[in-house]
Amino acid sequence: MAEKKPWNWKRTWPLHLMLAPAVALVLIFSYLPMGGLVMAFQHYKPWLGFGGSPWAGLEHFELLFEREDSLQVILNTLIISISKLTAGLLAPFLFALLLNEVRHMTYKRIVQTLVYLPHFLSWVILGGILLDILSPGGILNRTVSAMLGIEPIFFLGDGDWFRVTVVVTDVWKEFGFGTIVFLAALAGVNPSLYEAAEIDGAGRWKQTLYVTIPAILPIAVLLATLSLGNILNAGFDQIFNLYNPLVYDKGDIIDTYVYRVGLLSGDFSFGTAVGLFKSFIGLLLIAISYRLAYKYANYRIF
Repeated sequence: MAEKKPWNWKRTWPLHLMLAPAVALVLIFSYLPMGGLVMAFQHYKPWLGFGGSPWAGLEHFELLFEREDSLQVILNTLIISISKLTAGLLAPFLFALLLNEVRHMTYKRIVQTLVYLPHFLSWVILGGILLDILSPGGILNRTVSAMLGIEPIFFLGDGDWFRVTVVVTDVWKEFGFGTIVFLAALAGVNPSLYEAAEIDGAGRWKQTLYVTIPAILPIAVLLATLSLGNILNAGFDQIFNLYNPLVYDKGDIIDTYVYRVGLLSGDFSFGTAVGLFKSFIGLLLIAISYRLAYKYANYRIF
């Protein structure tokens, strides 16, 4: 067994110097603010500070499971998040299969570029666009009313329609970029498998069903498993830019609820407790998802 060489600071100090700014940013903006988590266990008063605010113990966490609005928010988050994860996985999977059948390379590249573009637009920009398009007097409602003669739909003012709108617009924005993963997996499929299937008499449909899909299915399983860690992240940027008081009962999620209760209403302790609860559950889900990814997809991070 080779003897381990001592750490040579004279040789590696430039590398550590390059890492110093990144480490400083993580410490300042990620780890240092964790000291504020003590507010979840206090009746925090800004003028008293962390040291002078009275202790509350687990009172805010008990209140989290007693308040009807907080329980509804957790339910909303799960419904929206699971819907997004499911649709957000199926859409790029199916689109990659369809795009893989296109043989005209110029057309294929144009389509790829067009569907990637929405990913690079922020929800602030898209939110303003969607508010105009989906309003009762917007272009979508005017077109549908003219063609079908139905009453305008209040997409962003009706709770049930709001959930559908959130899921559909999120998939529209992200499915093109998510397709990259599946196209990369398709590029790695051995062409001899298609040749063998063609010799056996398989058409394009049979080749897709018995060669293409089984080849990329492990990637789909891996992505679905790793997505479990984000089950409580339903998309703050999107919801915040689209929702309004009319849809709080169906569209409010944990992140927007923490923002409203903790910052706008000034209930810092309860807002911190809700955020800490979400982070703790998210940590458990991430650990479980990586364990499942290792077991079923042979995925390891170290």
